[in-house]
Amino acid sequence: MAKAVGIGGVFLKARDPKALSAWYAEQFGIAIASGDSLTFDGPESMGMTVFAHFPADTKYFGDGPQQSMINLRVDDLDALLEKLAAAGVRIDPRREDADYGRFAWIWDPEGNRVELWQPQ
Repeated sequence: MAKAVGIGGVFLKARDPKALSAWYAEQFGIAIASGDSLTFDGPESMGMTVFAHFPADTKYFGDGPQQSMINLRVDDLDALLEKLAAAGVRIDPRREDADYGRFAWIWDPEGNRVELWQPQ
């Protein structure tokens, strides 16, 4: 049966795509490929990817008009949050622990809420 086998990419609009790509590369250690695209490649990028739909009136993405949210799998949530705080990144004080991992949220320089997930 023909089927999708994973997410091939996440594409978002940005006021300054080059600067926003550079920010994600610096803060999260994501490699910049050709142009300004960010890529995860290699065995360390293996893991579960979730593709989910939320109600149109969800507050999970924050209180603004944001229509989508990136969830990044991270290897050390506490250390990354310390690094982001030192860089002056806006961090939501809320944390969530679930059977499948720990969660935190930040905002990128363009005001997009980003979910960070450290799987169990």
